[in-house]
Amino acid sequence: MKFKRQYLRSWSKKQCFLVMVLLAFVSSAQLKTSVDTTSIKIGEELLYSIEAEIDSTTVVVFPEGQTFKPMEMIESYTADTLHGNFKSKLIKKYGLTQFDSGAYTIPRQKILVGDKTIFSDSLRIIVQPVAVDTTKQKLYDIKPVIHVVNQRSFFDHYYWVFILFLVCAGGVIYWLFYRKKTLSEEEKIAALPPYRRAKLALDNLDEQSYFEDQKIKEFYSELTFILRKYLNEKVYDQSLESTTDELVQRLSALRDSKHVSINKETIKNIQATLQRADLVKFAKSKPDFEIARMDKHVIDKEIDHVRAALPEPSEEDLLKDLAYQKELKQKQQRKKIIVVGLSFVGVLIAAFVGFSIVYGFNSVKDTVLRNPSKLLLETEDWVTSEYGAPGIIVETPKVLERQKKEKLYETTDSLNTKVFTCDNSKVPLEIIVKSSKKNSSDNAKNSSNEPLDLIKIADYELSLLEKKGAVNIIPRNEKFVSPNGQEGVKTYGTATLAFKSGRLTEGSFVILGFSTAAVLQQLIIVWKADDPYSKQIVERILNSVELIKPNEN
Repeated sequence: MKFKRQYLRSWSKKQCFLVMVLLAFVSSAQLKTSVDTTSIKIGEELLYSIEAEIDSTTVVVFPEGQTFKPMEMIESYTADTLHGNFKSKLIKKYGLTQFDSGAYTIPRQKILVGDKTIFSDSLRIIVQPVAVDTTKQKLYDIKPVIHVVNQRSFFDHYYWVFILFLVCAGGVIYWLFYRKKTLSEEEKIAALPPYRRAKLALDNLDEQSYFEDQKIKEFYSELTFILRKYLNEKVYDQSLESTTDELVQRLSALRDSKHVSINKETIKNIQATLQRADLVKFAKSKPDFEIARMDKHVIDKEIDHVRAALPEPSEEDLLKDLAYQKELKQKQQRKKIIVVGLSFVGVLIAAFVGFSIVYGFNSVKDTVLRNPSKLLLETEDWVTSEYGAPGIIVETPKVLERQKKEKLYETTDSLNTKVFTCDNSKVPLEIIVKSSKKNSSDNAKNSSNEPLDLIKIADYELSLLEKKGAVNIIPRNEKFVSPNGQEGVKTYGTATLAFKSGRLTEGSFVILGFSTAAVLQQLIIVWKADDPYSKQIVERILNSVELIKPNEN
């Protein structure tokens, strides 16, 4: 009887335990996946449904994005909610399709229910080909190859500026060097010999108009200037600044030394006219009109006499004059070159200012100075390539080159690593791709499916930066999802880095890591922090990252 009582007591405990397990099972979420059909035609929509029966207070997160590959999601429908006794049923539907015939498996989907992760069942789908009646289908010739124009260069964008600049430069050169110049009246007079210039000035000196306007002083000033200028150019080179007495004494000395055969009568007439002019200019004397006409006639005759008295120019004088003319021509040529140079500089400055207003000063400056980072960013043929096996697809300005094998990080794991880098010494930017895989023997020993520790690997990469001279490293970690849905860890931050130049400068870094139990894929980028073009290059690279899902079997 005692044994029976103990047996019943033990059996009741077992029953309670089973009841509790059943209650826990009933209270937990129940998932159900289904499709409206298991066979579709190419491009036809397939409805994939996930039903979750949960408590009314439990939060459910359904999968989003292209997580159904190889099937392609074309639409994600709004979840429906059905309420019951203390329970709620959520129904989430997705529109899927495939554009190639064959048998496909919809992979297990990850659903977050509260703080738990539940995976749905995988489903097999058959995509049937579409039968085409070739007797009724129209046939067309193969279309010719279409030439695709590459991205336009800087010259293609601003060709009209270069054309305008060439036209302006050609116009300036033609205007200064090749056009037939129309001389002004002053230039024509200045080109005449001194004698012809003096005679023409006397012909244009109208004494009557001066007397009518009571400008006798101006008349005599002009008359004596004509005489003095001629004497200054042909007889005595200080005639313009000499007084009357000094000029007469100099002419007499030249006559006595027989340098100039001027007779005494000519010197006397010149002296008398100059003295009368001095009286008019300084003593306010007012001679009659006939005297003024006579003085003009005297100056005209005496200029003829002085010309006749001048000796014939010697060969030395002719050579000096030739050298003077040559020097004068060179001065004129230099003046033209200076004008052309200043015009050229002015056009460049105007173009630079105009482009700076439209496109920004830094952009124009870096374009003119051919900033290496800007040139690298504007490379027309960016390379999209897969690196390693399993591969990581990255778009870079230049193709990455494979380097020698090296040990990736200090752990007990033995990895075969392939390293790819971009050799670019002109730009403070380093791009490194590492694809690593465990040795088959080590992989067989370790049957765990746990992925590699990406934080630990990122720490090792930072230690490599320290070995290269980096200091003040400030890292941060966050989750990263590639465009094709692969999840990894992103380690990023700032540091004082030493690039190939050897000088320490403020920089930034990004370390992307993706791993499974046997595979590790990394993208490491280091660049100068204050380089805006490097930042754009990094953004474009990060937006291009795709992973080929490894086969771990």
